[in-house]
Amino acid sequence: MVREISAGGVLIRKRDGVWWMAAIEPAGDPGTAMDVPKAGRSAPRKSKSAGKRKKPIIALPKGLVDPGEKAVETAIREVYEETGVVADFVAKLGDIKYVYTRLWGDQQRVFKIVSFYLMRYRSGRINEITAEMQIEVARAFWIPLEEAPTMLAYKGEKQMALLGLKYVDAHPEL
Repeated sequence: MVREISAGGVLIRKRDGVWWMAAIEPAGDPGTAMDVPKAGRSAPRKSKSAGKRKKPIIALPKGLVDPGEKAVETAIREVYEETGVVADFVAKLGDIKYVYTRLWGDQQRVFKIVSFYLMRYRSGRINEITAEMQIEVARAFWIPLEEAPTMLAYKGEKQMALLGLKYVDAHPEL
């Protein structure tokens, strides 16, 4: 079985007393008839003309660890590449482990480990991503951290958002 190691981030920002988290909608997602949030700063809303389209996948930024790179470095790089935001490391939240079958190429089974890190906003504008990254990410936007565990598409990522929420509750000095 093939092994893959990835890393990603729960990127947070406090505005007007509310914690927000950066989320992405992967490119090629079926929910492309969604309204784009104003300035990419809030959660997606279904347009009235969208009818019964599938709701978009909302995920955390993440990607494969490059050779010679540490997982936390990958997480910071992937957050920047997929959201347009520069972030500072706060704490490691945990690892997600799962097995999947590749739907392309060799169709091998893959054992995957994804390490997630809590990060705090330093600079940049959400959704200012390069044309090259738009192949992977349809858009990036802020969602309320408190709502993230119910908005994210994947179980493990929901758990990481919940851990991020618990961390900020336990560390008011942030």
